[in-house]
Amino acid sequence: MVADTKEEGMVGSIEAKSLQSNGSVHHNGLNLEEKLDEFRRLLGKSDKDPLRIVSVGAGAWGSVFAALLQESYGGFRDKFQIRIWRRAGRAVDRETAEHLFEVINSREDILRRLIRRCAYLKYVEARLGDRTLYADEILKDGFCLNMVDTPLCPLKVVTNLQEAVWDADIVVNGLPSTETREVFEEISKYWKERITVPIIISLSKGIETALEPVPHIITPTKMIHQATGVPIDNVLYLGGPNIAAEIYNKEYANARICGAAKWRKPLAKFLRQPHFIVWDNSDLVTHEVMGGLKNVYAIGAGMVAALTKESATSKSVYFAHCTSEMIFITHLLAEEPEKLAGPLLADTYVTLLKGRNAWYGQMLAKGEINRDMGDSISGKGMIQGVSAVGAFYQLLSQSSLSILPSEEKKLVAPVESCPILKTLYKILITREQSTQAILQALRDETLNDPRDRIEIAQSHAFYRPSLLGQP
Repeated sequence: MVADTKEEGMVGSIEAKSLQSNGSVHHNGLNLEEKLDEFRRLLGKSDKDPLRIVSVGAGAWGSVFAALLQESYGGFRDKFQIRIWRRAGRAVDRETAEHLFEVINSREDILRRLIRRCAYLKYVEARLGDRTLYADEILKDGFCLNMVDTPLCPLKVVTNLQEAVWDADIVVNGLPSTETREVFEEISKYWKERITVPIIISLSKGIETALEPVPHIITPTKMIHQATGVPIDNVLYLGGPNIAAEIYNKEYANARICGAAKWRKPLAKFLRQPHFIVWDNSDLVTHEVMGGLKNVYAIGAGMVAALTKESATSKSVYFAHCTSEMIFITHLLAEEPEKLAGPLLADTYVTLLKGRNAWYGQMLAKGEINRDMGDSISGKGMIQGVSAVGAFYQLLSQSSLSILPSEEKKLVAPVESCPILKTLYKILITREQSTQAILQALRDETLNDPRDRIEIAQSHAFYRPSLLGQP
């Protein structure tokens, strides 16, 4: 539980940190001010020049990430500033406003905080239908529209993109991959006169496919690099097997920050908290792509769970087939795919347990939502797995990538060895099949043993560096 405190900006977990007699905040014995000073020195910051961080995008993970940093370092106001950007004008519907009011009144610390800030009345009025709340408005009070059941600490919210990013030392990309390029192209206009180069940390899990000059994947970090001209060594990816709300509630979690050693190692130290362990890794693009791949198969897992009334047997059959397809695909994309097995399976597991993509598959199969509602769902945000299905299918259906499976006499595109991916494409993208088709794909008696698919991948010179834009 997040404890209320006497000062805005110093909201945090009693268990995770305490204020020492000398005024410095510690995390289980670690001096946060020393960590902050060490990172500031690395950036060449003067004593009167605060470290400025902005989170672009206010989805669940982007908002939680900003709140974690605010809780850790927000007390050092002369040395650290963090703000979050989101578009203005997104209205909170009446049903969500009523639920938000119930959440507020169930938490005495939140209730007292809002009353003290003279902000409680507007939630009463919204519940009664006497006024409309807006997403940027409630975010200032610590409520993320995609995660209203988990109140955050108050955040400084900026709705003007230029004001948010123009002097930022670190920009956190909390946008869906489908919006990343457009927003960072806009940001690049405000950085034309910059002397220093910012650091960018992308949280986004999603991909695009490009077919020229050869078929290849474009990840959010590549989009950012292309849109802004920021050197790729200054663009990093942070991801891991985690659920945003649980991280904020101090459930133990871990993540990897991937990219050039110059920044990933000091950032891992700077971001690490007692309940949120951050490791570092040099393999930027592959980890990023794997973060998008697991969303694809999570949607199908949700469908199977709903259609079979949570049958453990059916879900295990699906898991066997989907993981074999993921292994098959990683052998195409990675030179040493075995190093990705643990992180990929862990990320897949947590997404199947509680992720929004699995939820989306369930709701589709139950008929509680439909495909005409689009990929952005109220209260959940962007369902990244839908666009990822289209991107992976498009990439793996290219004839230039054809392989010769065992017992076959002709070359076939890699997607022909991925029946689950093909079925999801027909359900979600071309919409020529219903969600029931996912069960038919599992029950097809001609479907190969999942082990065969893995053996095919392991027995061929499969790795195609061109798929990730490598020479």
